[in-house]
Amino acid sequence: MSKSASDAHALKIKTEALASLEPLAEQLMARHKENRRLWFPGDFLPANEQMTDEQARDMAELPERARGMPDAVRVALALNLLTEEGLPHFHRLLAVTLGSDNAWSRWNYMWTAEEDRHGCALHDYVRDARLFDMRAFEALQYQYIEAGFDPDSSGDPYQVIAYTTLQERATQAAHANTARVAGRHEPIIQRLLAHVANDESRHFRFYRDIFRGILDIDCTRALQAALKVVPRLAMPGHTIPGYMEMAEVVGRAQIYGPRHYRKVVDECLDAWQISQLTPDDAEGREAQDKLMAVPARLDRLADILEKRTRSKSFSFDFIYARVMELG
Repeated sequence: MSKSASDAHALKIKTEALASLEPLAEQLMARHKENRRLWFPGDFLPANEQMTDEQARDMAELPERARGMPDAVRVALALNLLTEEGLPHFHRLLAVTLGSDNAWSRWNYMWTAEEDRHGCALHDYVRDARLFDMRAFEALQYQYIEAGFDPDSSGDPYQVIAYTTLQERATQAAHANTARVAGRHEPIIQRLLAHVANDESRHFRFYRDIFRGILDIDCTRALQAALKVVPRLAMPGHTIPGYMEMAEVVGRAQIYGPRHYRKVVDECLDAWQISQLTPDDAEGREAQDKLMAVPARLDRLADILEKRTRSKSFSFDFIYARVMELG
């Protein structure tokens, strides 16, 4: 069988497997709806014609409260916000890969509606708090959307679900850690990011449990798909201009970096019970062994990066090209 024929056969098997998992997806969506409590950006940043005196005063004082926020934290907020604003890319990825008029499309629409609030709320916050040169920031956002986003997993539904599992958990950690640091300087952003992080945690549980279902019915192909994604997850914002420098700042500020990703991987491998699986063939057992070796590999990479770290200067147009020196 030629490679193209083999790939087509594998995709057919994966598509059929996802179709068989639609009842599970419906159950997990019902669980998700039962556990969520919808919130909206206006709950945190009122902008009504009629507001209470307390609301009006709180919003008027926001820029002054946020003035002391360190530039490294502003970079973390910028990276979090830009990643959230990439939602059109992610909706398209799920829609193209998982199909329409099925349980997956119903999830995708609901997931998109919930995720859409994140970028809206964070954009409202950084504008109202006067954290950035907004034109410079919005130009960066435009360039990111225009650049597109096509991860290597595109086209493979197993890889897409493994990717979204890791990505949702990593995003949740980044938001939660940013909330703790930013909240030392301004309380509204802590509450807002906590709600965003809670959403990401619930989304993570959906994708995590779907992938566990895939492992149950197509173990070897699922393990091979996870192995293509887990060791080198490309975060969804990696096409943002200046992404590497921004990610380095966030890592040096101890908000999110390689050690945090290692914990994400540990959590996913444990939740998927990778070590306890019994693949039927050598290919599956090989992928299993390699997956279980990923955390140690990530530790070695983090060790190398930390040993090479030296004091470095960073500057970004959206914070007026101020120079920050980070060790």
